[in-house]
Amino acid sequence: MKSEEQYFVEGTSIQQYMDEMSKLKDESLTVYQQFHLPADGFVEELQQHQLHFLIITEDWCGDAMMINPVLRKVAEAASIDMRVALRDADTDLIDRHLTNGGRAIPIILILNDEGQLIGKWGPRAPQAQQIVDEVRASLPPKDDPSFATKQKEIFASLTKRYVEDPTLWLYVYESFKETILAILKPSKSI
Repeated sequence: MKSEEQYFVEGTSIQQYMDEMSKLKDESLTVYQQFHLPADGFVEELQQHQLHFLIITEDWCGDAMMINPVLRKVAEAASIDMRVALRDADTDLIDRHLTNGGRAIPIILILNDEGQLIGKWGPRAPQAQQIVDEVRASLPPKDDPSFATKQKEIFASLTKRYVEDPTLWLYVYESFKETILAILKPSKSI
């Protein structure tokens, strides 16, 4: 069984992954180009630690389309190597990091300089999860003939919101920052 560090070493850089996306590429690049990191000291804090990130993702995932570019900005600003493992290429890794028993993505694994897993984040910021829960609650039952059509419409609307609403990007940033700071310095907050 491969370690998280082995998956990291074998992983693709986040830049190469985003450059080669076949789905939701333009949307993801829009978020990347338009998201600006807050000047709150988080990047400087990260630079004091020897971390690297492994993100389990797929390019068809709407959540990943928004989250990956936000976290790429964080990693690049802090000179942290961030690599990608595709969820569906080898499910052993995601099966170690299930969310409520499911293979939800993206999952960001936080590794120290020795390659040990010290924490993880994902698949969504709590505020984004609340939005998704509300959207799902508005769907008809799965056996309803209109379910597939309604689900497709709702997911398209959610994807559009992920691309156009900078508040959602900040939710991702703040939630990830909170997770990292709790791992690095449980009593410190920025």
